[in-house]
Amino acid sequence: MAYGEDLADRVREALVVSDVEPVERKMFGGLAFMVAGHMTVGVLGDELMVRVGKDGHADALAQPHAREMDFTGEPMAGMVYVAPEGIAADADLRAWVGRGLDFTSRLEPK
Repeated sequence: MAYGEDLADRVREALVVSDVEPVERKMFGGLAFMVAGHMTVGVLGDELMVRVGKDGHADALAQPHAREMDFTGEPMAGMVYVAPEGIAADADLRAWVGRGLDFTSRLEPK
């Protein structure tokens, strides 16, 4: 599955406001944004992938338009997909990108 270029551009813009230098890598059939060597957020089709960690998983799933990431057919703990409706507003997209940055900022750089 390809990734939506428009959404990828919006994610790039959302990451510019942070003090991190993301690296883009094709992954999961889409585009992943790596921060300090860790997958933080990504774009798969028109959905956003967000790494929220196991501790943030239940809270993330309780948010509107979020669902378990089941790319392999099995749920991936600590990862969620956010549907286009959940990231249509720039503020909502920034909030989800912030969740991913918050989690990966607590990990040791690779």
